[in-house]
Amino acid sequence: MNIVITGASGGIGARTAERFLALGHDVFGIDLAPASVSHPRYRHFTADIRDPASLPEIPDVAVLFNNAGAQNSADDIGNNLTGTVNVTEKYIENAPSLRSVLFNASASAVSGQEFPLYAAAKAGVVGYMKNVAIRLAPRGVTCNALSLGGVLTPLNDPVVRDPASWEKIMSVTPMKKWMTADEVADWVLFLTLENRSMSGQNLLIDNGEHDLNATFVWPSYFSSEKPYFSEEK
Repeated sequence: MNIVITGASGGIGARTAERFLALGHDVFGIDLAPASVSHPRYRHFTADIRDPASLPEIPDVAVLFNNAGAQNSADDIGNNLTGTVNVTEKYIENAPSLRSVLFNASASAVSGQEFPLYAAAKAGVVGYMKNVAIRLAPRGVTCNALSLGGVLTPLNDPVVRDPASWEKIMSVTPMKKWMTADEVADWVLFLTLENRSMSGQNLLIDNGEHDLNATFVWPSYFSSEKPYFSEEK
């Protein structure tokens, strides 16, 4: 199958490309950066997804993983939302073998935290995903989004490698960990290759940061018998 991955040169994009290649698929990567994956069945295109004219012609796309994005850039709306719309509209047409479209949104789309334009753009991605899911459902094509919390990629090294920042992050992360790029790839492969019935859904995967931060305060609950409650930070 022909797999298209945007943001294919970064941690999540590159690792996901490698996983699809290992399964025997043909992968087409799109990124502003040069290729970081080398494989006989991998073809890389240097393009700016904000410019529809720069997008390459790719025949009969089966899976589209909209992974490209930027945080606190000069154009978060363009990089994260407009570019994603450009890519999707181009590759879902004239693709009789299309089986799945997946968007890399963000936990910020759910919580509203982080940079304002980034949060707004990612929330827009989730809304757009639902629109695409409605349009593709009659074709039997699944369409979903991943809203990820922290992921251990080089892009996040400034906070991961700073002890003070990492301590603060872990203090509000119930599972006391972040995902690896391989964990993200597991989700991508399942949702695009195995899943045939779930569509229009935004999956929040953030090690419990949004939903498990219990801050209910009442003295009688703080005991060894009820360890799932914690004092308000």
